[in-house]
Amino acid sequence: MNVLHNSKLTTTAQMLRKNMTHEECKLWFEFLKQLSVPVKRQKIIGEYIVDFYIPAGKLVIEVDGSQHYEQPQKQKDADRDADLEAVGLKVLRYSNFDINHSFEAVCEDILHQLKERVPSP
Repeated sequence: MNVLHNSKLTTTAQMLRKNMTHEECKLWFEFLKQLSVPVKRQKIIGEYIVDFYIPAGKLVIEVDGSQHYEQPQKQKDADRDADLEAVGLKVLRYSNFDINHSFEAVCEDILHQLKERVPSP
């Protein structure tokens, strides 16, 4: 997978950034935006647009609605995760339910994963 920016996806990424889901907004405004490291929203990586990307930790964060738990989307997500992991990225997936009902646990998990992947200064 070529991880260079794919300009064909720029318009779509911009549209997704302007129209984030309720759960994406919650995660962004109530947690990710306040992190001490940069976080990119709707970041183009190769042929994919990921919900959130933390370059310092090479972490991809996906917020999944119910359609992600049905075939064929489930298989597409697995293939996508494998492609992203093949270039050294770690993919974290959280459901809308997780964001709405276990928000603190989601935030703690992201912090834990970030600490594992970002060397301390």
